[in-house]
Amino acid sequence: QVQLVESGGGLVRPGGSLRLSCTASGFPIDGRSIGWFQQAPGKEREGVSCISSDDGRTYYSDAVQGRFTISRDNSVNTVYLQIDNLKPEDSGVYYCATRCGVRASSGYHFEEDSRFDYWGRGTQVTVSS
Repeated sequence: QVQLVESGGGLVRPGGSLRLSCTASGFPIDGRSIGWFQQAPGKEREGVSCISSDDGRTYYSDAVQGRFTISRDNSVNTVYLQIDNLKPEDSGVYYCATRCGVRASSGYHFEEDSRFDYWGRGTQVTVSS
């Protein structure tokens, strides 16, 4: 059974850090591109980062570039999102998925396999003083 489970969210003060985890089961993550998406209150879900299966290349939206770092540990079948210098606008539910959709000033990176499209249930991040 294919499953993605996010963890690591919480309540942090501005300027703090979190590390989110996306642990996969039922398939090897090194064969799939994995994206992280943020759904802020009252807004649509949008991609913030992605790690490509093809070459391990990483992608970030302009809003998180320089503060977020995506990585993958194949030995534990997990993709991480390290978030530093958190801002209140980073608040929201963070989802991982077997797809990429990151919009940046350098372009729009999109990867999707309609036959293999899975999402986790999300983890809540709240940034507040």
